[in-house]
Amino acid sequence: MTALDGLRILDMTQYEAGTSCTQALAWLGADVVKIERPDGGDPGRGPDGDREYFFVWNSNKRSVAIDLRNAEGRALFMRMVPKYDVFVENYGPGVIERLGIGYEEMRAVKADIIYARIKGFGVDGSWSDYKCYDMVAQAAAGAFSITGEMEGPPMRPGPTMGDAGTGVQMALAIAAAYAQKLRTGKGQLIELSMQEAMTYYLRTATSSGNYGARPANRSGNGQLPTMSLYGCAGGGANDYVYVMAVTEKMWQALCRVIDREELIRDPRFVQQADRYENRDALRAIIEAWTLARDKYQAMRELAEGGVPASAVLDTSDLYNNAHLVERGFIHEVEHPRLGAVKLLGWPVRMSESSVEIDAAPSLGQHSNEVLNDDLGLTQKELDDLSEQGVIK
Repeated sequence: MTALDGLRILDMTQYEAGTSCTQALAWLGADVVKIERPDGGDPGRGPDGDREYFFVWNSNKRSVAIDLRNAEGRALFMRMVPKYDVFVENYGPGVIERLGIGYEEMRAVKADIIYARIKGFGVDGSWSDYKCYDMVAQAAAGAFSITGEMEGPPMRPGPTMGDAGTGVQMALAIAAAYAQKLRTGKGQLIELSMQEAMTYYLRTATSSGNYGARPANRSGNGQLPTMSLYGCAGGGANDYVYVMAVTEKMWQALCRVIDREELIRDPRFVQQADRYENRDALRAIIEAWTLARDKYQAMRELAEGGVPASAVLDTSDLYNNAHLVERGFIHEVEHPRLGAVKLLGWPVRMSESSVEIDAAPSLGQHSNEVLNDDLGLTQKELDDLSEQGVIK
């Protein structure tokens, strides 16, 4: 069995903060049924319904298209609720309330439901009615303030941690609530603010601020030359290697790797403070070495010499990286329109639980299957609901 075999989830999520949560649970073995609007579905699908963005966040799910704005559609949905353990939503402020499918309504038909809500700024507080997306949450949590060059303005971070980082935290909370439910028989309401979730990833930065007395500084690609980014041969946009020689032992290893062991005794670089004071001179010495190598050669020599370092891989490199391919992290799945496509895998490895990655569903692909299994609807009943626009 898989880790979450038997756990059933009603997924009413869109874009990324919620979809990343339910995808993580699906990759752990849960049965995730994604409830979508018949007229377009999750906005992350894009106009053609098969946008790559949707595809990478919705594998291993089943899609049921029901119009919850329709009284009959809402009634159909509420009949499904008792068949599931968990409900997850990340709609904008007030949407769930207007649809009449809040926690109290669901608990009335499924007393032990685990009801999970992701909101930009939470469900209460003076900002709770504000709409939120990933970078809004990151700005509100301080991530912009520590990104960028020291003398430059705040900068938009690259990774979408505000969404996916929040989603994985919610997946952990749901798994914990499910474990608690197995012991106590009780469900519960879970609420997660994207702003608050993002602050978890800034705990190291906040630890330099005297418990909130002062803001953390931006440091660009690294102010210390032993923990910094260096150009490599090739001159491309991502032909760089990042070096992170944190300890004195690593500093000495760095000197040996670049064949400049005399630097260990050079009075300009003996202590870390000296290396910072004379950072321009030291940077020039290190970069003369890295520029004579491509990024992979520089990484290999540094890493094999005991210096933490990595080539700067771009997003295309990831799909073809020999190390990731060797570890089986790159998966090939069949897309109904595009044929075979590559997907990055789930990073968690479990010796007693493994789930094959399946393609994301087309809109309403599983409506008949799920409604027949859950509610016993006949094909005629399903056809009638489809003709009325209640389902797709």
